[in-house]
Formats: sequence, C-alpha cells, structure tokens
Amino acid sequence: MKKRILALLGVTVLLLSALTGCVNTGEDKVSPSGTPAASESSQNADASDTASTEGIQADAAFYAAADLSVLDGKKIGVTIQSLQNAYWAGVMTALEESLTASGANVTIVACDDSSATQIGQIENFVSSGCDLIMVHPSDAAAVEDACAQARSQGIKVMCWDDPMSNTDGNWVLNNTDLGIAIGKAAGAFINEHYSEDNQAQIAMINYPQTMILLEREEGILQGLEQTCPGKYEIVSSQAGLDAIQAQTAMETILQRYPDCKIVTGIGSGAMIGSDEALQISTGGSIPEDMGVFTADVTRQQLEHLKDDTYPARAAIGFEGSDEDTGNACAAMFALILSDSLESQNVFRQLTQIDADNVDAIMAGMK
Repeated sequence: MKKRILALLGVTVLLLSALTGCVNTGEDKVSPSGTPAASESSQNADASDTASTEGIQADAAFYAAADLSVLDGKKIGVTIQSLQNAYWAGVMTALEESLTASGANVTIVACDDSSATQIGQIENFVSSGCDLIMVHPSDAAAVEDACAQARSQGIKVMCWDDPMSNTDGNWVLNNTDLGIAIGKAAGAFINEHYSEDNQAQIAMINYPQTMILLEREEGILQGLEQTCPGKYEIVSSQAGLDAIQAQTAMETILQRYPDCKIVTGIGSGAMIGSDEALQISTGGSIPEDMGVFTADVTRQQLEHLKDDTYPARAAIGFEGSDEDTGNACAAMFALILSDSLESQNVFRQLTQIDADNVDAIMAGMK
C-alpha cells in the first residue's frame, strides 16, 4: 500500500469534480520546445470550452473598487459542481462568511456534477426571488437556457469558470497564462540549479484530454522556453488528474528516469502525488535541485510547501487563500449587482505561493 494512501484518498483536485474521461497513462517523450498533440476530445471541443481572450484582468485594486454595501439585504443563490473536496468546501465557507458579513442572504448548493440537478437548482433560485445567481456549471451549454430565463426575470447571473453567453459576468481563468506562470516559476528554479551542460530532467504531469488543462500544459511549455531555454529536457509526460494517479505516474517515470528531479503539473493532485513519490524515492532527504511546480492552492499543498521533506517549491494559485478568493467572489457579486463591470469576462488574478508567502496564505485557509 502506498505511503499515506488514506490521506491521499481524501484529496480531490480542484477540477476533479468537473472533469470526466479516461486517463491516458501512456508515456511520451517531448522535446523542450515541443507541443503535445491535441487529444481527440480537445480537437472536438466546442468553442465554448476555451475562454475568450477579451475581458478585464482583475487585480487587488479591481476588487477593492467594489461597493460591498450593495450586498446588504440581497438574496443570492449559488450552485456549484461539488462540495466534496477541500478546495470548494474551503472557498464556499469563506464566501458565505464574506456575504453574511455584508448583510446578504446566501444559499449554497451542489449539483453533484448533474446538469439536470443544476437546472432545477437554478429554477428554484428563480422562484424563490433571488437577486443574483452564481453557477459553477457541470455543463455550461446545458445551463445556458436556465440562466437566460433567470435574467429574463431581472435576476443577475454570474458564471464561475466558463465564458457563458447568458450571464452578466463570467469569472474565468486564462489557462495559458496560468501555465506560463507555472513554467516561469520552474524555469527560475532551473536557472539557479542547472545549466546547458547540466540540463534538468523534467516530468510533466498533465491531462490533455480536457481542453483547459491542455491549455495549461501548453502554457507551461511556453513559460519554460521563455525562462530557461537550453537548460532542460522534458523526459516524460503522463496524465495525473488526482493525487493517486500523479503518484503512480511519477513512480513509473522514476523507474525509467531516476535522475528526474523537476516536476511541472496542471493541478494540485500533480503536486501532492509527485511529492509523495519523490519523498519515498529520496527517503525524505530532498536535494536542493529538486522541485515540484503546479497550479492550485489547497491546505495540503501549503503544508507540503512548508515541509522540507517534500520537494514542493511553488504553486500558482488564484487570488490567494480561501478568504482571499471568497472576498474576491463577493466583490464580483457587488460589481455585477451595481452594473459596474466594463466587460462580461473578468480574468482572475494569479498568485505565486512559495516559501516567502506560504504562512500568510495558510492563515486565510478554512
């Protein structure tokens, strides 16, 4: 039984509840500047699977401009894919606290990744007289009509994650930029410890079956090439959406490439699983030139960043802690309710979390 298998079973990646499909565990060697071929699912993806590049780039000043007093007395309904993971449970707790402190009445429900359930939840929010509905869609196309009906009743609608049409605001990520930030963080580390004569061997923990995660992977490749060209080789790319899959993938990679010390990945599972595999292989004595760099921010990732028996070096999160994200989402609600958004799409803020700021981020986790 793998070390800490029970703990890993309790960890779910931010996107795990949203994504389906078979995991490709095949190993492909990728050149440093190469781009992996798109999977069948990504080639056939609808245009709605990729966020428009047009929109507002949010930062701290953007959220600070929101007048939270408009939330007082408002009735807000929130439907998300799932509450059965650490990220969503923490962020939704923080959001509820922020809204309640502002005088809003909020109801948060999960559709358990069922579009039919989510449509019913939206309809219930409409009939109960909500002022604003936020949807984190199981299937964005499936809930477009329900959101349009809500708006026809004068209800504001916000989407978390997808650039939907029938909304007043979409809170989305530029996944290519997210990947570039991961690649640059890894590249800066490689520049410190490697050279053209001593190239870093990199393992890519990916999930190319899903368009947004393919975009992250392609961004990682761009960030590496922009930051440390000639100083690395990607020796293996394997799919690992959750921590168990990522640990298995990394163990397989290490059997073939025992000198592989750098991991880049598309989500929290990639960090947690790779950390476990590398901790086992080194006996917890992590060399200074070993590092893991991925997206997302969960409490377990933060704990790994603080623990020098793990090789975690940096995670690219969004607004920061659970509290930071909850407060930013509440600010989005206020901006939408006051008709203050200048663009339908608002691209979320990216934050690098490492040893320098991990304690501050940890303090805001739920």
